[in-house]
Amino acid sequence: MAKQPRAWQRMLSGRRLDLLDPTPMDIEIEDIAHGLAFVARWNGQTIGDYAYSVAEHSLLVETLFSRIAPKAPAKWQLAALLHDAPEYVIGDMISPVKAAVGPGYGALDERIEAAVHIRFGLPAKVPQNIKRQIKKADKISAWMEATQIAGFTEAEASKFFGKPDPNLMTDLAIVLRPPVETRAAFTDRHATLLRLIT
Repeated sequence: MAKQPRAWQRMLSGRRLDLLDPTPMDIEIEDIAHGLAFVARWNGQTIGDYAYSVAEHSLLVETLFSRIAPKAPAKWQLAALLHDAPEYVIGDMISPVKAAVGPGYGALDERIEAAVHIRFGLPAKVPQNIKRQIKKADKISAWMEATQIAGFTEAEASKFFGKPDPNLMTDLAIVLRPPVETRAAFTDRHATLLRLIT
């Protein structure tokens, strides 16, 4: 009989997250923050002395979401911060790779996202109107990243991500910093939002 391949990831916290059946009790924010702070967006093809991490991107998306939906309760700000949380264990795949992998990637992402949400008191699935607003913030962030650190012209970025409202980006810039700083900023923001929810 063939041995089943290992489908769990051991985290630095000591937790073992089963990718096929993730449970909320195996999820720790320190693991998420650490993982996302060391996962590079754009497959690392960005300028600067540090990779632009998914954790840094997540902080920007949460800021943009708060500008798009200024009256949204803190729980939806938390959902925005955690919108790419599954990538702490499955990595950040660029869109062309996701398309090539097919629907299995999306199903895996959804399973982990649901467990993360439940772990931190959010519904397993975010309401569609909130999801759309988070996606809008995500695309604005991608546009900013594309034009500021990934070598895209504004015209190219607008073709792929849409032309963003410049008012939503006022005083915002892409930040490149050591992973340990980004990890701490992500963990701090998570703790702040949890305090606002409870």
